[in-house]
Amino acid sequence: MPLKLDETDRAIVNALQGGFPLVDRPYAAAAAELGLSEEELIERLKRLLEIGAATRFGPMYNAERLGGAVMLAALAVPPERFDEVAEIVNAYPEVAHNYKRTHRYNMWFVLAAETKERIEEVAREIEKRTGLDVLRAPKLREFYIGFKVPV
Repeated sequence: MPLKLDETDRAIVNALQGGFPLVDRPYAAAAAELGLSEEELIERLKRLLEIGAATRFGPMYNAERLGGAVMLAALAVPPERFDEVAEIVNAYPEVAHNYKRTHRYNMWFVLAAETKERIEEVAREIEKRTGLDVLRAPKLREFYIGFKVPV
């Protein structure tokens, strides 16, 4: 079922991807830029999360610039075990994102930790607990792709 986003929802999605005000009342400041009240912005953000138009709302930290490490990983999960394996994978605080895909490797997730060694430890733990091989895809180059929705 297609998501129902109105013009204001789309403006919110587009505006808040580029940053969030670092002030005492950031929601009020962001809302004012969008011509909304603070309460309306907060309610719309909650709704965008509830309907799945947004999967999270929060800061994106560059683990490597903070002295840590990051790696993309994937699993080929039997469909009947997908929920079970997702629960195991998502239990690790090092798992930043987890996405279901239509592919042999149907579960993709990002591992972010203080060290490369910890990332490898988590990958090995996931393999042990699930009985599945973790495909490791370390970052060779970084690309930034912005996502904007038509208003």
